[in-house]
Amino acid sequence: MIADIELNMERPEIYQNRLLANLMGTLSKTTFGKEHGIESSSNYLHYRERVPLRGYEEYEPYIRRVREGESSLLWSSPIKWFAKSSGTSNAVSKFIPVTKEALYNCHYHGMKQMIASYLINNPTSKLLKGNALTLGGSVVPDTMGREGQKSGDLSAILLSNTPPWVELRRVPSKKIALMSSFEEKVEHICKNARSYNVTNFSGVPSWNLVLLRQILQYNGEEDLHRIWPNLELFMHGGISFKPYRKEYLKMVSGKLNFLESYNASEGFFAFQNDPSDSSMLLLTNNGIFYEFIPLDKLEMAIAGNFTDFDTIESVTTNQIYAPLLTTNGGLWRYLIGDTVEFTSLKPHKIIITGRTQLYINAFGEELMIHNAEKALTYVCNHLALSVATFTVAPHYMSSNHKGYHQWLIEFDTPPQDLKLFAQMLDNQLQEHNSDYRAKRENNLTILPLAFPEG
Repeated sequence: MIADIELNMERPEIYQNRLLANLMGTLSKTTFGKEHGIESSSNYLHYRERVPLRGYEEYEPYIRRVREGESSLLWSSPIKWFAKSSGTSNAVSKFIPVTKEALYNCHYHGMKQMIASYLINNPTSKLLKGNALTLGGSVVPDTMGREGQKSGDLSAILLSNTPPWVELRRVPSKKIALMSSFEEKVEHICKNARSYNVTNFSGVPSWNLVLLRQILQYNGEEDLHRIWPNLELFMHGGISFKPYRKEYLKMVSGKLNFLESYNASEGFFAFQNDPSDSSMLLLTNNGIFYEFIPLDKLEMAIAGNFTDFDTIESVTTNQIYAPLLTTNGGLWRYLIGDTVEFTSLKPHKIIITGRTQLYINAFGEELMIHNAEKALTYVCNHLALSVATFTVAPHYMSSNHKGYHQWLIEFDTPPQDLKLFAQMLDNQLQEHNSDYRAKRENNLTILPLAFPEG
């Protein structure tokens, strides 16, 4: 594992070239590959010429066919899992295929590299002598497809497939962690918290902040180290950690280390290998072949008028890129929608700079501009209102209150009942975005949207 990390830092092109050749061998066996004239011997230039870039909307018809049971369409072996998320496309929910190879050679492999890197930097760590606290979502049968096929949160898919030896060091039990009710999971963890020896926890900062505050309240403590004296690490991702860092530090009297990871339903891409450096090491040995589109060329690339993208061998610093992914999850030249910038080369380290669309992701809700526009348009049409312009901003969590979205709207025709308008708008946002709906459920993470007073 250590040798893998070192070679990834020193000679990433070796991994990327080897990986692309292996992926072409798999792609040539699929219906998608045959439709695009891909052979096992296809090189990068041939692949780039034959397979256009696609976002989720363009992939959705293929994914739907896979969910309906079509074999060998996007991947050469059966796909039993689909990670459900939202916010990055025009769909209420998107379903990302998760192959066996993606599970073990990307997601789990990325996690193992992150932990190995941490242990290298912290030789006296007791991380592996205690428990890892993880809070997953839930999975349900995917009735669209074959028997045994399931869909749900990526966290729940990862938990569902963890090997037995991992379960020996993880709390709560898999049965509890996969409960559909967030409140029941939290209640169980609160009751049993003192029986755990938690050395680390991981996940989205907003969800974990809610959980940890309830653990402290239930146990009558203000310091997590009074409950878990060996707690040393929080591995976080999904949203910016900056607004939450102070709130976490308020909950511990001793030292707590923080490491960021860049992972999503599509794969595990990078992690922070140096706590003094906020940028993250890009994983080039993790089942994903990368191309990078200069952001100022993105519209031309989508239109098919620009194809000379950068790879790991040609990227530069001081340039904002839109990553294009070819993955061992069956996504071929997939535009994920994020934007990144390289802060160094060899090692190739990145920071996430934003998205190709406007969005808010302060609590893991991934509210995109088109979600907001659809919801606002519906309510205005229903109530016969007219809006000149609007903006939305997050109001972050603090020790005194939960987070929420604050809307500032200039009306041409204002509502007679602002409370009704706000309630309808909030309901429509939940209707158009399943992640927002999950964070709003029972006001657990996000309170109802609000407007400035006066």
